[in-house]
Amino acid sequence: MTIMHNILLALFVVSAFVGYKIINRVPSMLHTPLMSGMNAFSGVTVLGCLAATAAAVGFGSKILGFCAIILAMINVVSGFGVTQRMLMMFRTGRNAEDSDA
Repeated sequence: MTIMHNILLALFVVSAFVGYKIINRVPSMLHTPLMSGMNAFSGVTVLGCLAATAAAVGFGSKILGFCAIILAMINVVSGFGVTQRMLMMFRTGRNAEDSDA
């Protein structure tokens, strides 16, 4: 492995650890609203996957990039689904009837 690969691997490990520590301190009551807010940032992940896949040279790298695009899109779509379900919980009476149509 080259030095660049080692740096990228270390960056991945550190960012995963920091992300875990940050999410671990969030109360469970706030997980769903924070997840729906972070859904916008998942679109940036999709753009990053598209750019990395476009710049990939090897066939294996293109396959991994394609898998990353699929997984990032699943994250975006499911995030919108969870947000929609969360918003439906707060609708009452007439508002809930209007949204069914």
